[in-house]
Amino acid sequence: MSLYESWKELAGKERSQVEYNKFWEEYFLNEKNNYENILENKKQVIAGKLNDVAGEFNMDAVTFTGFIDGINTSLVQEIDMDSLTEDSDIKLEIDFEKLYFNMLDAKAEWLYNLPQWEGILSEEKRKEIAKEFNKSRIAVSNKVGRNDPCPCGSGKKYKKCCGVNT
Repeated sequence: MSLYESWKELAGKERSQVEYNKFWEEYFLNEKNNYENILENKKQVIAGKLNDVAGEFNMDAVTFTGFIDGINTSLVQEIDMDSLTEDSDIKLEIDFEKLYFNMLDAKAEWLYNLPQWEGILSEEKRKEIAKEFNKSRIAVSNKVGRNDPCPCGSGKKYKKCCGVNT
């Protein structure tokens, strides 16, 4: 079984609500500690054997594979999760703007509000990314309302122009 499959099995394992909460609280605390470390040290590139890097972050290989899965879409070059082994050479080159955006998307308030972001992205840049994120979440309709100007450019209302027969 690959590390990634082991992670998915561990994360999806049936547990009582108390065990479920405990598992994820521990994971999210470790995740937060990892991101604090990465942001404090401005580690844009994390490289080495997966097992060694996991040890540097005080995680076992399976749990660190879960961490990689979470950060994967924020990397310059995504990792093929299914091919990871404990001896895999990994290179996690982080795109911090993409990481911040993805944290907003994941609603990971405990991560995107870390004070260590101040040393990476300015407050203005974080606000700009948040604005871009909010804009990406707005649904846009292509439907023309009856009282809207006609898209043909005539200057008439749609209902009195191209929409007369609809």
